[in-house]
Amino acid sequence: MTGKLYGLGLGPGDPELLTLKAHRILTSVPVIAYPAPDTGPSFARQIAAPHLPGTQVEIPIVVPMRVERFPAQEIYDEAAEAIAGRLEAGQDVAVLCEGDPFFFGSFMYLFERLAGRFPTEIVPGVSSMMAAAAALGRPLAARNDVLSIVPGPLDDETMRARIEAAGAVAIIKVGRHFSRIRALIRAMGLEAAAGYVERVSLAEQRVLPLAEVGEDVAPYFSMILIYKGGEGWNAGLSPRTSNGMPS
Repeated sequence: MTGKLYGLGLGPGDPELLTLKAHRILTSVPVIAYPAPDTGPSFARQIAAPHLPGTQVEIPIVVPMRVERFPAQEIYDEAAEAIAGRLEAGQDVAVLCEGDPFFFGSFMYLFERLAGRFPTEIVPGVSSMMAAAAALGRPLAARNDVLSIVPGPLDDETMRARIEAAGAVAIIKVGRHFSRIRALIRAMGLEAAAGYVERVSLAEQRVLPLAEVGEDVAPYFSMILIYKGGEGWNAGLSPRTSNGMPS
């Protein structure tokens, strides 16, 4: 009997946003694996830390945080084999995933290497997009609205087309692209319909109308939500504080 592989969604950052199922698995498996930068702590492990029993074998998957490309395939090949060794020994392994494992998650690279060889279960998590809408205090979409998820690194022409075609938009991976993206949104006349959220669900969370963001740069964990559908939620956009009251 081999062990079972879990892709464990941990949510956007607040340790209390783990699902009950994720918590049960997290605290019972003998082995955990998680992505980690080559400098600094693993965000996924930080989310899980308050719940860890302290007795588990840990497999950090060190992924360099670089703009330029690096040999990612080799990193995931090595990590997959380390995890496979534990699974072949009959130990269950939970791979910790920020947000949701299958929503732009690095777990999918391990999934393609291991799911055909071992029993595998995906445990969905609260995505940062859902958490950002909750923090903003404004629904993402409703009725027949088309919601588009747009990665920030897309070029302006492609991004403009995606925004124009949708009734609601979530722009993710904003980070170093923030100034360019805001200029595009402003040029499209949509700045008043846009909300900005950074480090959602964490103690340092910031929630603002996009027009009130003073900086020209944004942290990696930031997102812009635009609503231009038929429900009128963009009118009088008022960001929420951490206690749920308008700021």
